[in-house]
Amino acid sequence: MPLTVTVLGSSGSYAGPGGACSGYLVRGGGVNVLVDLGPGSLANLQEHLGIESIDAVVLSHRHPDHWVDLSGLATAWKYVFHREGLPVYGSDDTRETADALLHGLEPTIAWSTIRDGGHARIGDLQFDFASTEHYVETLAVRIATDGLALGYSADTGPGWSIRELGPSLDLALCEATTLADGEGDGVLHLSARQAGAMCRDAGAARLVLTHFLPGVDRAASQAEGSAAYGAAVEVAVEHATFTL
Repeated sequence: MPLTVTVLGSSGSYAGPGGACSGYLVRGGGVNVLVDLGPGSLANLQEHLGIESIDAVVLSHRHPDHWVDLSGLATAWKYVFHREGLPVYGSDDTRETADALLHGLEPTIAWSTIRDGGHARIGDLQFDFASTEHYVETLAVRIATDGLALGYSADTGPGWSIRELGPSLDLALCEATTLADGEGDGVLHLSARQAGAMCRDAGAARLVLTHFLPGVDRAASQAEGSAAYGAAVEVAVEHATFTL
């Protein structure tokens, strides 16, 4: 069975016109898992899959552009589908933030805390987590099944590398918030150039750039990323599906 990732949102920080913030639907191993769920991504999800068919949610960190549509998902599960125990994986501080917004998580949400070096099994998908270099605790994730591996960088600065997720990534989904002119000391995001170079050095077989700051020229990002990667890279757009 193939492993696929569908882009529900590809904007970083806030959504650009007609877009949505970070959110990805990963399907494989007999399950449907949301990896991040930023503003607008829940609406886009419903063009591909019913809300009630989600098996789990994995949240990379507590910045709102990566998780706040969990509120709508929890509301639908509780009041529309009358379900409990939605498995959600995230850091302790993401849990604290979500608990405050939702005025309590249980029994609708069954939270599992994830940490650097942690692991989780969801269906036949194996999730392995690694802390990145970002302003708050942030966890990148390797998702693997049947010899296929997807690596998601989440948000990170250039002091971290996606190679921390292990070798033989069939596809790297990597943030490229800015163009090279946005690089600078203390900037804990990647440019498209930095993303391309990092994934080249890590030996990733394919690279998809994502998490674009609204207003950034995506064609220019693709060109910068491809030059640094040494081969053509792809660009995440809402509703695109990539098959490993």
